[in-house]
Amino acid sequence: MRKDIHPENYRMVAFKDMSNEDVFLTKSTAETKETIEVDGVEYPLFKLEISRTSHPFYTGKTKLVDSAGRIDKFKNKYKKFKK
Repeated sequence: MRKDIHPENYRMVAFKDMSNEDVFLTKSTAETKETIEVDGVEYPLFKLEISRTSHPFYTGKTKLVDSAGRIDKFKNKYKKFKK
């Protein structure tokens, strides 16, 4: 393996999902200013708005959009402008 190919700041970073407070660790070069303690060890903290633990696709909590109802509402609203 070649030496000196990784950036200097390649280290373990804690990523925290702010919507459900889930924290996971992985190696990253993400720039951070905050830290968090996980299992007695302090890591740089990177805050996320959404992650695999809160995204509707991965959790199975997707919302069904009623597109037919939206089209009917639109037609009814603008029916009076029809010539």
